Amino acid sequence: MARNVAKMSDLQSDTWLQLIAISELLPAALDAQLRRDSHLTHFEFAVLSLVQLAPLGTLSPSDIAQAVNATLPRLSHVLARLEERGLVTRTVAAQDRRSVEVRLTTEGRRVVVKATPGHIETAKALVVDRFTDDELEVLGMLLRRITDRLDPSDRLGHAIRAT
Repeated sequence: MARNVAKMSDLQSDTWLQLIAISELLPAALDAQLRRDSHLTHFEFAVLSLVQLAPLGTLSPSDIAQAVNATLPRLSHVLARLEERGLVTRTVAAQDRRSVEVRLTTEGRRVVVKATPGHIETAKALVVDRFTDDELEVLGMLLRRITDRLDPSDRLGHAIRAT
């Protein structure tokens, strides 16, 4: 019995492989810069940045996990590591004793503020500065099509905008 195997055109295959390459190489490049300059992983930087940008200066672990697309066990492990380093505190929420709030310490705020310019420079050098504003607009539109397919309820976008 013959099976129909899905195939891609050369253009589709090349585009797909470029997207896969970026999805593998970009996180590693961001990690390398942040580790070198700030002794943070990109994931740790994302967590610290989210808490820093939160309107009340605190976020629940579940809100952080949703915004960074992480499981609660993974996030809990990272928060424990950040807490050991004196960058965050986890306290029982005043309004709901069953909940936990994550807050940056003074040192955590200093570390994320100091790490941000280098991270932005790296993002610009690796991606943003390679395009004109018109190209960035098109790229953003195209990437949103993929994001909309992968996250149709806009779970990540909603979590990030809510901070």
